[in-house]
Amino acid sequence: MERKINILIVDDEEIVRESLMNWLKEDGHDVFCAENGRKALELLPSREWTLAMVDLKMPGMDGIQLMDEIKKARPEISVIIMTAYATVDTAVKAIKKGAHDYIVKPFNPEDVSMVIQKIVEHQKLVQENQYLRKELKKQYRLHDMISKNHEMTEIFDLVRTIAKSNSTVLIQGESGTGKELLARAIHEESPRKHAEFVSVSCASLTESLLESELFGHEKGSFTGADNLQKGKLELAKNGTLFLDEIGDISLKLQMDLLRVLENREFRRVGGSEILSINSRIIAATNRDLKKAIGDEKFREDLYYRLNVISFHIPPLRARKEDIPVLVENFIEKFNIEMGKEVDDLHEAAVRMLMEYHWPGNARELRNVIERAMVVTKDKSITAGDIHLPATPEKTAVFGRSLEEVELEHVRYVLESNNWNVLKSAHVLDIDRVTLYNKIRKYCLKRPETEM
Repeated sequence: MERKINILIVDDEEIVRESLMNWLKEDGHDVFCAENGRKALELLPSREWTLAMVDLKMPGMDGIQLMDEIKKARPEISVIIMTAYATVDTAVKAIKKGAHDYIVKPFNPEDVSMVIQKIVEHQKLVQENQYLRKELKKQYRLHDMISKNHEMTEIFDLVRTIAKSNSTVLIQGESGTGKELLARAIHEESPRKHAEFVSVSCASLTESLLESELFGHEKGSFTGADNLQKGKLELAKNGTLFLDEIGDISLKLQMDLLRVLENREFRRVGGSEILSINSRIIAATNRDLKKAIGDEKFREDLYYRLNVISFHIPPLRARKEDIPVLVENFIEKFNIEMGKEVDDLHEAAVRMLMEYHWPGNARELRNVIERAMVVTKDKSITAGDIHLPATPEKTAVFGRSLEEVELEHVRYVLESNNWNVLKSAHVLDIDRVTLYNKIRKYCLKRPETEM
């Protein structure tokens, strides 16, 4: 069903209003009149207007001023300026100010009909494009994830299929690719979406703390256990338990977790009561688990228990077509959060983002855009607003000492991971103590937050 075409005529001459209204009604349009700008603005909220035909010269508020007010209140309304002063300057000024077109008095009814028909066709095309863009965004979106990459859209399709099952899921991919977002999307697509989504970061806790975090503990089970505490396995009942960085848990906890997956039951630390679980387990890691199995750091039987359904999220550098859509998405979010009206990026800024290697993936891109949104003073982000750390592959290593290369690489990894020492140590494949020693050795300091 096509939208009704409502036309508002604003002119201080009654004969002009009456003539135009009669012509346009004969064309099948709904037409309303106002003799001045004030009356026209009072009529604006009364209906959905397709266009307004506004006289340039009127007492009080002239046509340009009225057009400005209309555009502020209802930017979707097309405005035609009517003028008896057909000079180039008048036309240029009207168009620059936002008029869709202008017509010259005295009018030829056929010319008026033709101009209106063009506007109606243009608006229809705009509406169709907006609809198609919304539909396209739906196709490229899975809850908080967005991608135009073929591999990623296949992942989205598979998530919608497997989410209905209860099978264990393993998500692999580099840091910052969106593994937890994918886990949450699986939860939201599943019948469990009304139950809890419980997340545990396995890399951030010691073995004993992680054991208590997962299984809970009974009162008095160890020093400091003053109360009974339910673990994440218990809290995620009927929902989803997300085990992030599963590749970092100890072999003992791997064995305990394997028993849980096989028997669907567990005991709290220090407890004897057997508790059953009905939660779905989703695990994620940025490590190569097959290599960890070969190095005897990860149990092969646990790997196969977790790897019933597997996803591998490609890094951002392998799906650079996603950079523009992710940037658009981040700008929309930060505009709301920051109360800004940033529209887009300058061409040079886009080129910088497309040429960068993105070791921190989508998370790093988000941080770069957030900083750019904070510092920009314009409605468009410039190349000067973009801050990207130098990547090792762009730094010549020939003729430099081993220490110089190591210093540069350690600094680069720390910056890429926002100075998260634990994650940086994982990337460098060294322990935290070794990394702290290198930070002291090279006198590396975390930079102050830029504002």
